[in-house]
Amino acid sequence: MFNNKKVIVVMPAYNAVKTLRRTYDEVMDQGIVDLVIVVDDGSRDETVTVARTLPCTRLCVHPSNRGYGANQKTCYKLAIEEGGDIIIMVHPDYQYTPKLIPAMSSMIGNNLYHCVLGSRILGGYALEGGMPVWKYAANRMLTFAENLLLGAKLSEYHTGYRAFSRELLEKLPLDSNSDDFVFDNQMLAQILWYGYTIAEVSCPTQYAADSSSINFHRSVKYGIGCILTALSFRLTKMNLIRSRLFINHA
Repeated sequence: MFNNKKVIVVMPAYNAVKTLRRTYDEVMDQGIVDLVIVVDDGSRDETVTVARTLPCTRLCVHPSNRGYGANQKTCYKLAIEEGGDIIIMVHPDYQYTPKLIPAMSSMIGNNLYHCVLGSRILGGYALEGGMPVWKYAANRMLTFAENLLLGAKLSEYHTGYRAFSRELLEKLPLDSNSDDFVFDNQMLAQILWYGYTIAEVSCPTQYAADSSSINFHRSVKYGIGCILTALSFRLTKMNLIRSRLFINHA
């Protein structure tokens, strides 16, 4: 609990057997997490077997691989169902350190923000932490374009380390979003659409052999999806188109 608010960590898992337990242990070491929800998206390894041994955990298994976005949809639905007030997504591949959970929870739990991102760019150590140069360059170019189109000033849109309030998750039309990786980007665009401020904290970057990653082809597809999402946001703002992603504008 934090300020009498229930803290739930969600882990969208896919072939995470090597790092799941380590990530879980460090999550629980923070001392404020009430429940961990692991959603396995059709892993081909022993991720589910390991998850079943973890206490204070609710496990949901997709019988087949539905995609990263679909995994998150299940994560957030279950977190709300379990009464979470502060919901934090932590990837079980240990790319993002769980040690930031207290800081991110305090920003949500003290009613300062409804969304907090763990940014790999703030602090300037992304490359030193192992981020591939081509990914760093793509991150910078995409973020620049998205800030222009979305009217924001984020250091990056592509981190998978995110904290949300229950109020925010209940408001967003997440079912309208993609089941693929661009779900992350669509979600942030929707948060900005509803007029919420997105906060950021500096997060150390850790790239290792066990960390998940998408290949170059899927990265290109993701980048195109990000630009199309931002363009859709801007054109809808200008009343030139209607988008299923951006509805009920407050």
